[in-house]
Amino acid sequence: MTSPWVKRLLLFPATAWMIVMLALPLLVVVVFSFGERGPAGGYVPAFTFDQYLNLPARLAAFRNTLVLAPVGTLLCLLAAYPLAYFLAVKVDPRWRTLLLVLIIVPFWTSILIRTYAWIFILGGQGIPRLLEFVGIEGVRLINTRFAVLTGIVYGYLPLMIFPIYVSLEKLDKRLLEAAADLGSSPAWAFRNITLPLSIPGIATGCMLVFILLMGEFLIPALLGGGKVFFVGNALVDLFLQSRNWAYGSAVAATLVIVMLVTVGLYMKLMRRAGAQRDDVSLF
Repeated sequence: MTSPWVKRLLLFPATAWMIVMLALPLLVVVVFSFGERGPAGGYVPAFTFDQYLNLPARLAAFRNTLVLAPVGTLLCLLAAYPLAYFLAVKVDPRWRTLLLVLIIVPFWTSILIRTYAWIFILGGQGIPRLLEFVGIEGVRLINTRFAVLTGIVYGYLPLMIFPIYVSLEKLDKRLLEAAADLGSSPAWAFRNITLPLSIPGIATGCMLVFILLMGEFLIPALLGGGKVFFVGNALVDLFLQSRNWAYGSAVAATLVIVMLVTVGLYMKLMRRAGAQRDDVSLF
């Protein structure tokens, strides 16, 4: 039996890494959030709640983030699940690896270049120009929420596909065969067997996409054209342009709190839904 000291020794590197790379930076952000902006920018030590009282000034950024991040996550899920199901259940194993590689291929190119490609596709010389040829004029796609959501789904879809694929690939096909032998319809089998057993993959994929979207700034900046601001864009402006580190720290700390609460509620919901996995029955 492993002694407690050996366990502590083995855990020490990971614990030290988490403290240095995660806990201490967050502590610095919290300390800065109670300070003030210096005359030339930066941070001046103080203890005031003025930065938090000024948070409503960035309400639009929080609203866009808290609306578009969950919507983007849901759209990724709706697009990824059928594809992951098709790859895991329907595709011949001989072709499965090739199709998975094709999903990864876009990641070989910088997200910046891929987003610039969508600027052209959604801009005046792209889809709107094609629509003009068929008599539909005045369509504006770029610099809208639609453009931002399009970029989000395109950029984050693989992160949703693979966790769901892994869950579905491990699915015991005998359960579906038994359900069919007992007269169950494909829809019943999917709702009561496939979907509950794929909940871990859904939870993992949604967490990956949602957490990254909460801090996203590149896609809104390029496809939103400065009209669809996320909190990430506000932080870039506050730290790099306005040099108001105290206010930026308050915004960042608030974002972390919102993420922790949201993720905590989501995980609680997923645990309840995941409990169905232990109750999968063919009757």
